[in-house]
Amino acid sequence: MPCPRTPSKLSKSVHRQLNSYALAASAAGVSVLALANPASAKIVYTPAHKMIPRGLPGMAYLDLNRDGIADFKFENWWLSATDAWLSSLSVFPAQRGNGNGIFGYGTADKLGWIYFPFALRAGARIGPAQKQSFFSAKYQEWMYRAGGAWGQWRDVRNRYLGLQFLIKGKTHYGWARLNVHCNPTSHKITAVLTGYAYETIPNKPIIAGKTKGKDVITVQPEASLGALAAGANGIHTWR
Repeated sequence: MPCPRTPSKLSKSVHRQLNSYALAASAAGVSVLALANPASAKIVYTPAHKMIPRGLPGMAYLDLNRDGIADFKFENWWLSATDAWLSSLSVFPAQRGNGNGIFGYGTADKLGWIYFPFALRAGARIGPAQKQSFFSAKYQEWMYRAGGAWGQWRDVRNRYLGLQFLIKGKTHYGWARLNVHCNPTSHKITAVLTGYAYETIPNKPIIAGKTKGKDVITVQPEASLGALAAGANGIHTWR
């Protein structure tokens, strides 16, 4: 018959370390599930509700894997004068030439070669395939430009950007979900990021809008970083 074990007592120093760890996790708004190793989670999903600010331009940066390095940049232009106005929404890699790209198509125009990201529906497959092109434009990639009604992002809800980016030199795929609306009177564009996700396994496709399943981990935005404003220039970073 096995001998009963006497419960061991933790030292005061160990108690202090555990308490400090719990408080730090709570302050950062991170759940116990979110502290799991992302490599074993396969897909990391972050819900959000962040508006892309308007300005000359209004700018926001998206850090898909929350490593402190911006992966993509949004610009929401709005300029009004007595007899003219300009309103446009665009997205492109935060750093040029780093291997990041947006799933879309390009076309020749009188302005030159321009790029348009697809407004994907939930269930679309994002990943390496012959018919998919991830552009890293030299200039802006238009999601929507009022006036000419360019792009696929005019007045849409729950549509997805297909994203390709590098983690330690290896290609990963992800998505960002947005709602976009253009006011027909003021021509101001309202764009709201409602969530984003990425696949932790290199070169593995991801399904747009997949937020549940045994291979998905949900990470709540860090309280101190979810709506970080960098001074008066209207630059926001989401991590």
